[in-house]
Amino acid sequence: MTTYQNIGVIGGGAWGTALAQTLAVAGRDVTLWAYENDCVNSINDLRENSLFLPGVKLDQRIRATSDISNLGDMDAVLSVAPAQHTRTILKNFVPHMKPAMPIVLCSKGIEISTRSFMSDVLAEVAPLSVPAVLSGPSFAIDVANGLPTAVTLACEDQAIGQALVKAIAAPTFRPYLASDVIGAEIGGAVKNVLAITCGLVLGKELGRSAHAAIIARGYAEMTRLGKALGCNAETLTGLCGLGDLVLTCSSEQSRNMSCGLALGRGHTLKQIMAARTSVTEGVATAPALKEMAKELGVDMPICTAMADILSGDLDVDNAITRLLARQHKTET
Repeated sequence: MTTYQNIGVIGGGAWGTALAQTLAVAGRDVTLWAYENDCVNSINDLRENSLFLPGVKLDQRIRATSDISNLGDMDAVLSVAPAQHTRTILKNFVPHMKPAMPIVLCSKGIEISTRSFMSDVLAEVAPLSVPAVLSGPSFAIDVANGLPTAVTLACEDQAIGQALVKAIAAPTFRPYLASDVIGAEIGGAVKNVLAITCGLVLGKELGRSAHAAIIARGYAEMTRLGKALGCNAETLTGLCGLGDLVLTCSSEQSRNMSCGLALGRGHTLKQIMAARTSVTEGVATAPALKEMAKELGVDMPICTAMADILSGDLDVDNAITRLLARQHKTET
């Protein structure tokens, strides 16, 4: 089996740093690229990402850089840049990367301008690379602190997928191998939009019954989209689908759910985003998901309503009325 010892991480946010820490704990030599020089200096000099993951002591195996060419000779690379910046960053990286390099996509979202998943972006930008997707119920701080976590690693090439699982797995970080790349991406993208909705429901004090209904009916929307895009329905019953949905929709630690909570409590989206340094992927994914569902003829009323609320085209009370007034139908 191929061995991946030197692994690069693109993205110095909380999730990228947490994954770098996991790789180091697993015995890998890690080079982490970050856009912010302060972030690079903090990791190299203080062994801490004081900007995005303060309080976590980082392993000596992690070396940070602001020069993306330093990742060109890696055995594999994890792409953890925000979804809306992934194309640009990968374009900058392509001239330096080795042919047929495995690229593990760890960002959960849909590109607004093209309505493309990250694997589609990678195929356009670096067609010779080997795509994989890492997704599942995993908060950065939990992973960085070595708390037990299980995720999906999807790769169509099973031999490379197995080698990646072996490289990434750590005593408390357990990847399960799958082959359904698009299914893993659908789960990761849709759950962020649903998490904002769940937060909004609780922020408006609409009750736990409504919260549970959003999770269940939102999962139905996720599976309908998956069917339309040809994914394996079983993928969405796993960690990267149902597992991630439950976590993200049930904890204020989720950036997406906390955004919804603030919306439900009367804050504007502009106020919420201005107070944040980290990315809330569901805000960008919602409009792209709405248009994708429309093009595919997939009924996704909850995600569509959330997109309309975020754009300002629909207020929360009218959105609730619209959803409850929908024609009665069978559940399945």
